[in-house]
Amino acid sequence: MRNLDITTLRSFVAVADSGGVTRAAGFLHLTQSAVSMQLKRLEELLGLDLLDRSGRTIALTASGEQLLAYARRMVALNDEVIGRLTDQAFEGEIVLGVPHDIVYPVIPRVLQRFNTAYPRVKVQLVTSYTKTLKLQFSRGGCDLILTTEVERTGDSETVAERPLVWIGAADGSAWRQRPLRLAFGRHCTFRPRAIQALDAAGIAWEMVVETDSDRTIEATVSADLAVHTMIEGTEPPYLRQIDHGGSLPDLPAQMINLYGADSARNPIVTELADLLRKSFAGISAPRLQSVS
Repeated sequence: MRNLDITTLRSFVAVADSGGVTRAAGFLHLTQSAVSMQLKRLEELLGLDLLDRSGRTIALTASGEQLLAYARRMVALNDEVIGRLTDQAFEGEIVLGVPHDIVYPVIPRVLQRFNTAYPRVKVQLVTSYTKTLKLQFSRGGCDLILTTEVERTGDSETVAERPLVWIGAADGSAWRQRPLRLAFGRHCTFRPRAIQALDAAGIAWEMVVETDSDRTIEATVSADLAVHTMIEGTEPPYLRQIDHGGSLPDLPAQMINLYGADSARNPIVTELADLLRKSFAGISAPRLQSVS
């Protein structure tokens, strides 16, 4: 197995950028002979001529031009890794509050990407209801919070606006039953809107699950014992949007709001806020799958 050396690639890039070994040596704080030796080793490793030395100035061969693009990327990635892992400025802890029902699918991806970029920064994820998170944020208990609300309030910014949809089991039929069996959290902000829409449509309903546990709700719904509502695009993979064909009422749009981004003095908090902003804006609407 042959392995490319970053130091050798760095010398190669420097020669290509400066147009000669002498200038590259000065830039790299190496002797001219050291740079020449590194280039020779690189050519021997690859078994290719990378530099055209036939003229008065050094030029890249076709193979050298091809290698240059890869070399730039490898050197840049090396420097990024070293910078991220050794820069003591990127340390600390960020407390991020997110409502239970919008953790999936964005938050796991955001946490993974953020940890890759800032491995020394700990993100403490707090999940609760919007009302609780706003109270914690007002008391300084969270650096950033996301909320689900019907409007933009206070110093928040809306990072996504999506409709509420009816959610049921894959290939389920609970949505056809009357009274309609519902499963909701006791403090869920979607609950009164769903009930209001059902009452306005004259559809009888009964609350068969009232709990503080999202797992309990998801288990009940996935067993086809009740239906639930979620923001479009945030349902877990084992539940489905209900293709009810108008048998259930439409539900209002819901805003996902971000608090704390504007007042963040820590640049790393700002980085996390920007990642959240971009990730939620990029949620694609899932394909509607009939559970009829």
